[in-house]
Amino acid sequence: MGVASLILGIVALVIAIGGGVASVGWIGSICGVLAIIFGIIAKKNPESSRQASAGLICGIIALAWGLLSTVACIACVGCGAAAFSGLIK
Repeated sequence: MGVASLILGIVALVIAIGGGVASVGWIGSICGVLAIIFGIIAKKNPESSRQASAGLICGIIALAWGLLSTVACIACVGCGAAAFSGLIK
């Protein structure tokens, strides 16, 4: 479980940061949540504690970044729609 947490955390970081530009940061958030869950489960095993901690940290960062980029994208679309509706009147 520690390895799964670490791999999902790294994948989540790559998708959340790189995909935030392409409006798919929410996929990184989903992987981040899975990395957090697997990290918490794997922390009970002392053999994979380091991998679980790294996956947990990467998952938390990816979740925060993915949510932030998704909210920013929604706000940007909303501002664009408001500006465009002001042009039509």
